[in-house]
Amino acid sequence: MEEGSERGDASVSPVEVDDIMARWARREAQEAQLLPVNKTNIFAILAAAGMAMVLIRFDGSGDSGQIEEMEARDAQGISLPITDTPVNMLVLPWGEHIPKSETVPLGQALENITYHLLGSAHPGWENGDGAFGEFTFDVAAGTIRLDHYDRYTATEEFTHHF
Repeated sequence: MEEGSERGDASVSPVEVDDIMARWARREAQEAQLLPVNKTNIFAILAAAGMAMVLIRFDGSGDSGQIEEMEARDAQGISLPITDTPVNMLVLPWGEHIPKSETVPLGQALENITYHLLGSAHPGWENGDGAFGEFTFDVAAGTIRLDHYDRYTATEEFTHHF
């Protein structure tokens, strides 16, 4: 048996952390290139439906998190339904380097982009004490704002010797 190989298989190499980090960075860069296209496609559907703003609230803790609420409003502030209008999205399947086109209902497209942005800006937002917040899609401005609030438990220790 060769040194460092429990099974004696010399073709199996150890996983290098630097390699994993480099692959992850390449994936994040590729996903960042897809964001403008997906954002444009979503905003076009929102505008066509007369939506001026979409609010998406999320909450997470204890290793789980979810979108709590999606709310769409027109320019006068009147609530509108989030329809099942199809949206073309570019996705990067795990382990692949070429994006694929997929058509999903508007609600799922909003959910997908929200989870992507949240995970990119605040990885692990759902862990431990977690986080909560809100995304605001401003259709006229073509912007997505994230208001994010981390939760944490603080402990202060004092030791006194008299």
